[in-house]
This record gives sequence, structure tokens and C-alpha cells, in this order.
Amino acid sequence: MLTQAILKKVFPKAKKPKLLFAAMDELFPKYSVDTPERIAGFLAQCGHESGGFRFVEENLNYSAKALDSVFGKYFKNGGRDAKKYARKQEKIANVVYANRMGNGDEDSGDGWQFKGRGYIQLTGRNNYTSFAESVDMDLDECIDYLKTPKGALESALWFWDTNKLNKYCDRHDVKGMTKRVSGGYNGLEDREEKWEKILDLLGGASVEPSSAPSTDIVLTIGDRGDEVESLQLALGLTGDGIFGPGTKRAVKVFQQNNGLTADGVAGPSTLGKLYA
Repeated sequence: MLTQAILKKVFPKAKKPKLLFAAMDELFPKYSVDTPERIAGFLAQCGHESGGFRFVEENLNYSAKALDSVFGKYFKNGGRDAKKYARKQEKIANVVYANRMGNGDEDSGDGWQFKGRGYIQLTGRNNYTSFAESVDMDLDECIDYLKTPKGALESALWFWDTNKLNKYCDRHDVKGMTKRVSGGYNGLEDREEKWEKILDLLGGASVEPSSAPSTDIVLTIGDRGDEVESLQLALGLTGDGIFGPGTKRAVKVFQQNNGLTADGVAGPSTLGKLYA
């Protein structure tokens, strides 16, 4: 389905396109990215995240002003003088990624060693370790691998598979996959445009009535599954597929704001209004 000509048409500035396409041809079947919908979803998300498959490493070249704005917790509000860190990417990484995601403290250098790499940026010692184990590499080999088109691609496919993103493609849920990839809806319009363009080039159907979440159901505390996850994503929550107290509270807030009975139960009236 995917050809090098299609890849070039959608992402004309992609770096090392021949190597990238060869890696896709090899790895897509391994991770079941094997339908027009799944290919379109994966390429749309990765294409947005990587600037059109141009970047495989995180850019931390921040000015002092940007550090205080973007990473105020660690600089302006954390007692650090941003001017001493400005444009010094290694120092910045070691501060903002210290003591989380399995990383050591600032002096360990883990922040820089395990900074974001790949087309969906893999970040932190824990994530690097899990991915390295999945491809049977040690951490040093993994870091070098992530700097290549194939490694950058496979790490994104590993993330895709680990987070079960193919199911969002199957139901044409670009908003849902965007939330899962970015934690919000950043760049949603661009991702949707890429999805439609790629899907059309691959010969997929751009509209599937059955892809919309069902509204003819009732969801309440204790329920689990894809329907609950769709509900959570529509409410702006993390989609874990478990209807717990947090989901109930969010449903009640939505109901109160939309003139519905605020009982925290997502029935046809609530779901119909939410998905509309």
C-alpha cells in the first residue's frame, strides 16, 4: 500500500527517505501497522511529532527567557538562574529530566543520556530500558540505534504497539490517538489533515459511520473497556478504560455544564451530547 512516492509526496523534507522507507517496509508488518487506516494514523502522528520525519533527537536549545517560561518549575520558580543554562542543551536536559522516569539526579548525566529520541520521542532511562529489552540490545546500543532512521522508527512503533494505538486507527479516531501520543490535542488540525491526505493516497475510506463511539449504552462506576476509554478521552481525561471516581466526577461536571441530570452516569443523553 505505502510506496516511496507517497511518502515523498506527504513528507518531501524527510531525512534519508530511502532508508526510512526501507525500514517502514520491514517493520510495519512486525507491529501490525498493515492497513490504510493504521499506516495513515501512524504516519500522521509521527510526521507531526518529528517535523515531517526530519528530527530524531530532542532539541533543547532554549534561551533564558524560554527556560523560565517552559521550564519555570526548574528555573524561575526553582531558584536557578536560567542565564547560566541558556543554549547549553546537556545542562538543561540534566536539570529538567533529573529524578524522574528512572533517571538519577542532575549530576548523574541521565537526563542528557536519555533525552528524547525517535520519531515519537522516547525519553527517560525506564523507557529506554524497556525498548532496549524489546529489541534485544543493551542501553549503549539502543542509544546509537535511536539516532538512525530505522531505530527512530522502531522506537515509535514500539510506543505505538505498547499503547495499543492501532485500535484508534481502526475506528478513525484521530482525536483519541492524538491524546494518547501527545497527552493533549496539540497540533490536532495538522494531524487530521495528514491523516486524511495519507488515507486518500492509500485508497482508504475517509469516513466510516461505524467508527464513532456508541451512544446507545450506559456507562457507570466499575465499567471497563474501549467505550469507557472513548468517554474519558472525550472528557479530556487519560484514557485507561476504567470508569472510576475521577471519571464519574468529570461526567458530573459535563452534565452540570450542559443542562443534564448530574448523576455521573453516562447514558445515551450524556453520550449523545458529548460526542456531538
